[in-house]
Amino acid sequence: MNEQDVRIRLGADEIRELRDRHYNATIIRRENIHEDLIRLQIRPDAPIPPFHPGQYVALGVGNWERRLPGTQTETLKPDRYQKLVRRAYSISCPMWSGSRILTVGDVDYLEFYIVLVRQSPSPDDTPPALTPRLFAMHEGDRMVVEKKITGQYHLGNVRPDDTLLMMGTGTGEAPHNAMAAELLSRNHAGKIVNATCVRHKVDLGYLDIHRVLMSRFANYVYLPLTTRDPENIDPSHPEYCGKMYLQELFQSGRLAEMAGDDFLPSRTRIFLCGNPAMIGYVPPGADPPRQPGMLPLLRAAGFIDDDHSGDAGRVRFEKYW
Repeated sequence: MNEQDVRIRLGADEIRELRDRHYNATIIRRENIHEDLIRLQIRPDAPIPPFHPGQYVALGVGNWERRLPGTQTETLKPDRYQKLVRRAYSISCPMWSGSRILTVGDVDYLEFYIVLVRQSPSPDDTPPALTPRLFAMHEGDRMVVEKKITGQYHLGNVRPDDTLLMMGTGTGEAPHNAMAAELLSRNHAGKIVNATCVRHKVDLGYLDIHRVLMSRFANYVYLPLTTRDPENIDPSHPEYCGKMYLQELFQSGRLAEMAGDDFLPSRTRIFLCGNPAMIGYVPPGADPPRQPGMLPLLRAAGFIDDDHSGDAGRVRFEKYW
C-alpha cells in the first residue's frame, strides 16, 4: 500500500493521535540550500543534555507522513503503517550569529545538514524512507529526536597549539562545523583547516558563514572543493583546476599549499567524515580498493588512525558501517 493509501486507511484522527504519542520535537527553522539539500533546526521539548561537538543523534518520523513528490514510490505492509522510521545524523552548528561564535552549547535547538535521497541506488533495494518524508515537512511540524546523543567522533584532548585538519565530503562537514565553532570559541591557537569536497558549489550550504569566520579568525581556513563544476571538467575553462578530490590533493601536496600548512604528524590532528571511499577504511580480510582513501595515505605520511589519545599524529574518522 502506498503512502496516500496509508493516510486514508489510518485517518486524520489516528494520525493526530500517533503524532501526539510519539513526537517530541518541533522544526523551528528550515533553510533550503537547494531542492535536495537543507539546513534544519529542531527544538526538542525537553532540555538538550550536554554533548560533545561532533556527536550524532537519531531523527525520526512516522510512516504515516507524506512523502515528497518526485521521490521513489514506497509500498508498506499493514504492520508498518504506524511505525517510525529513524536515521542517525551528525549534529551541525549555526557557527555565527552575526556578532559572535555560536557553539552547540549556546543554542536550545539542534541543527542538521541533510541531503535528500530521492531513490535507492538499486531497484532491488528498499526505497529511502526518512528523507522523502522529512523534505515534505515545514517549520512548525513535529517529529522525533531520540534522547541519546552519542558517538566517539569528537575533538577529544586537542592541545591548544595543535593544527587540525578536518576533511569531509558533502554533508559530512556537519560535525566539523560544530568542532570548528567550539575551537574558535575557546581561542584555539593552532591552525584549523576545514576542507569540504562536494560535486557543485551550490552544495556548499555554509560557505558564506565560513567566509565570515575566515575574515575574523586568522587561524581558520575553509577549503571548498568541487568535482563537477565547469572548471573541474572543462580544460578550456579559464579557471580550470580539475576534479578536486581530497585524496589526490593531499597526496600531491596541493592541499598543504592551499591551507598554508605542511601538516606534520608531530603537531597535527586529522578528522575524516563523509563518503567511505574518501575515508578508505578497509575491514579486516577485505580487498583494498583500486583507489586508496585517506587512511592509507595518512598512515604512509606517519599518522596513526582511530586513536583516542591526546597525542598529535592521530586520525579520527566517523564510522557509518
